[in-house]
Amino acid sequence: MGVEKLETHNKHEKDRKPRIIVNIPPVSRRHSPKFASDSHRLTSARAFTSGSNTYHDVRPSYPPDILRLLRPARRVLDVGAGTGKFTQLLCESPRFDQVYALDPSMDMLRTLVRFAPVPAWQATAEHTGCAAQLFDAVTCAQAWHWVDTKQASAELDRITTRDAQVLLVWNTLDVSVPWVHRLSRIMHSGDMLTQGFLPSVYKPWIITDQVHDRWEQELLPAQVHELTHTRSYWLRSNERIRARVTANLSWYLGEHLGYGPNDIVTLPYRLDGFVLSKIAQKLP
Repeated sequence: MGVEKLETHNKHEKDRKPRIIVNIPPVSRRHSPKFASDSHRLTSARAFTSGSNTYHDVRPSYPPDILRLLRPARRVLDVGAGTGKFTQLLCESPRFDQVYALDPSMDMLRTLVRFAPVPAWQATAEHTGCAAQLFDAVTCAQAWHWVDTKQASAELDRITTRDAQVLLVWNTLDVSVPWVHRLSRIMHSGDMLTQGFLPSVYKPWIITDQVHDRWEQELLPAQVHELTHTRSYWLRSNERIRARVTANLSWYLGEHLGYGPNDIVTLPYRLDGFVLSKIAQKLP
């Protein structure tokens, strides 16, 4: 579906091949992240109340072809839009007439409106604040695992038309590659959804289509550190834990894998997308 490349200081540096890593923990087999409680889930999600500029600079976007899963729509709402990575794709596509966005974090929304000038407001997937049957499509990129899926399914049913579609999308580091799996453990990132997972959804929604792909993002080692700083674990941690993560990551990238400051680190990603449609309602 394409390759996402961030600007680097050395475009022509040949990729350095990392050594194969063994004796790492097993790859996750979960279909959703593990939270100790609803309170733990909410606390983790609320970590994204700051750091929006770094988030937007180094988090990858999405291959534009993912939008082909949706029919053209008059009104589309991007839920949990963050800094607008996916919102920008919606705005650039001729398939959608009007784009809207919401996110729980005002810090994220302030960045979003700089890059995607759309109506945007502070709200959640469970409580959107929208009128009934307003949208023909809803997207949720990199956010569905933070929500109460039963409440969110009901709310999206309320605010959408009868034939509306919902698109759920995830970018995750491809932990089937051994050195990337170990990197994800050091970063506390990416290894939360097993390959072939199915997201939790509730009536009237059912999964009617899905796509799975792999692609790559190119970063400098310093940008890999910045990417780590956008993760919920980092944002919730104290300075002692952050210093430990930084030291471990510096050792892994520099000493273990042999990357220099100007070498390109090619990060493989897995893309998972799911289209939801409403179960046909029987007429009285």
